[in-house]
Amino acid sequence: MDKEIGKISKGEFQGTTTDIIVAVREYNGRVGVDIREYTTSDKYTGPTKKGLRIPAERFAEFKEMINSISPNDLVADSSSPKTENHQETFKTEKPGSGNYELPDY
Repeated sequence: MDKEIGKISKGEFQGTTTDIIVAVREYNGRVGVDIREYTTSDKYTGPTKKGLRIPAERFAEFKEMINSISPNDLVADSSSPKTENHQETFKTEKPGSGNYELPDY
């Protein structure tokens, strides 16, 4: 039993396209929700180790947690001190469209 629920494009970097795919899958005889990165490149196309699996029996608890997040929770608080977690950004040129930035995942 495999059912893809949705896909979010994470972007393309150095010829590798990465998507986050949410699916209901059976693994070792057990059903669960799989949230995983999938890559497409010349060398490899398929799932990566980056992801997680929510067992079917724990999905209601997971859904409740996700549904408790409000849009305001996802806005950075300007009064809080900045963290030391700096994320590099690479400048890249895309033919015909000028410069654009890619974050370092």
